[in-house]
Amino acid sequence: MLKRNFKFHKNDKGEWWLILPEWKGDPDDLQMIEGADQWLDIISNDIKEVKLEMSDKYFVESETLTLLRIREENFGGGGIYYLDTYESKKVDLKLWLCDVTSFVFDCIPQKLFFKIIDK
Repeated sequence: MLKRNFKFHKNDKGEWWLILPEWKGDPDDLQMIEGADQWLDIISNDIKEVKLEMSDKYFVESETLTLLRIREENFGGGGIYYLDTYESKKVDLKLWLCDVTSFVFDCIPQKLFFKIIDK
């Protein structure tokens, strides 16, 4: 099981960014778009910074993102995930997590589990 903490920041333009100092690729790859920004809006409750504990295995009190399909490399790679519910409320959100996911987890996990650790 790989469990990591991540920090996300929403700038003054309303754009969400992953803070990942070890990422040496294109900095634009760290912008959360195509539903990932909506996911962060939902779970952050409109606060501009959120810290998440994430894992490729279930852990206590975690929420679940389920992989729907792997996205083609020529369209940015990564995976299309689905958030059915959050805090027991129906969400029904599809979101894209780019190939930075592979960098972090060394694969595109079938499920990603997350929990807010700090807002």
